[in-house]
Amino acid sequence: MADTELPTELPDDIRAMSFEQALDELRGIVDGLEKGDGSLDQSIKAYERGSLLRMHCDAKLREAHMKIEQIRVKSDGSAGTEPFDA
Repeated sequence: MADTELPTELPDDIRAMSFEQALDELRGIVDGLEKGDGSLDQSIKAYERGSLLRMHCDAKLREAHMKIEQIRVKSDGSAGTEPFDA
């Protein structure tokens, strides 16, 4: 793997995170990078971890989107649900 490539498999600690946990850590990383905290090597590692966290958050959002259902009123007046179609 080249230095600029990210692993395709998420580390176990990230995979175990909820969306909110991953987003909070990602926000912390962004804040640190914006402030210029740490050395160049630390910043690169933080950026790489942030990219993995973003991938995890994206996957969690896709999962949630697939689970969303919308309520539909049928022609006979009864209500039912069906998958959400954006």
